[in-house]
Amino acid sequence: MDGRTAVRPYTPMDPIYPYRCSTRMPSFDYGQSCAYFISIVTVDRKPLFGRILNYAVELFEAGRIIQDEWLKTPSIRPGIYLDEWIIMPDHFHAILLMDTDIHRGHGPVGAHRCAPANQLQRQPRTLGSLIAQFKATTTRRINEIRGMPSQKVWQRNYNDRIIRNEVELDKLRKYIRNNPRT
Repeated sequence: MDGRTAVRPYTPMDPIYPYRCSTRMPSFDYGQSCAYFISIVTVDRKPLFGRILNYAVELFEAGRIIQDEWLKTPSIRPGIYLDEWIIMPDHFHAILLMDTDIHRGHGPVGAHRCAPANQLQRQPRTLGSLIAQFKATTTRRINEIRGMPSQKVWQRNYNDRIIRNEVELDKLRKYIRNNPRT
């Protein structure tokens, strides 16, 4: 060796690389009927989806793809209802409602406590599977228009908040509506 430290490539289950812990509540069933506030951010916070003009968001073509795919959500995912949402230049906020009475009997769908990033398995009909499908579909469509088939659009993971009451729901709706002004 010439005195430089060699960097080992990442391999699954490599003990020198730490596991990524989920930000989800470990005992919470993310497939149950509930209201959620979600935020998804672009890679490096690049303003891919639009720009703020006079306190409103003017969408680029990529932003219109996000809008189109989000509006399709209830028709392709039974039991999902959209509430307030907004596409910002570098992120997306939404409130969605899950009604799992539509698909009862599918077993527990709790969050994983810690798992290697490349081995996380999502349960069907959960918030995590919905977000993963949404991100994959929008990434594919955006990359088609950009002519770059393997470019990342979204940061890893997403933020969520379980909405517990009407007061919290109203505050989050107001936050979303006012987001372009902040």
